Order: sequence, then structure tokens, then C-alpha cells
Amino acid sequence: MTTPETQTPATPTVTTVDRNQYEPVQGRPLEVKVDDRGVERAIRKLRRLMASEGVLREIKRRRHYEKPSVKSKRKLREAERRRKRRERKKQHMDARA
Repeated sequence: MTTPETQTPATPTVTTVDRNQYEPVQGRPLEVKVDDRGVERAIRKLRRLMASEGVLREIKRRRHYEKPSVKSKRKLREAERRRKRRERKKQHMDARA
């Protein structure tokens, strides 16, 4: 039998389930300083920063669960869209030169 001095207290094991199965958000922290121009101007600047970083688009996308098959198809569509956009831009630049 163990003595009370050597007995380790029972520690409860806590397991958490990550209900959001998406990859973690990557990016830089967004920071806007409020100066003498006012809060409204800082809010507009923050909204522009969030739009350029794609924060709002990401929030809307994560509202509902996306099946892995749907996610991979969406990523393929997005990659194809980016590829076509690059090709159009390259053709436009070649035509100007």
C-alpha cells in the first residue's frame, strides 16, 4: 500500500475535439493605428486590409462544413481560375511589347 505522501493525485484528463476541421488560418496580424483623423477612417482602413488579406472571404467559407471532396474540387477550380488569369495577363503583356 502506498502512503499518502508518495501517492500522486489523480489528474483529470481533458480531451478537446476540434470541430473546425479546416487548416489553421495563416497570415500576418492586422493592425491599424487610430490617429487624429478619427476612428471612422481607421475602420475603413481595417476593412480594406481585411478585404485584401481575404479574411472576410475565409470567414464566409468556414461558416459551414465543407466535405473533403467538395473542398478538393473547389481548390482545383480556384487553381484553374488563377492559371487562366495568369495566361491572360501574360498574353496582354506580350501584345503590348
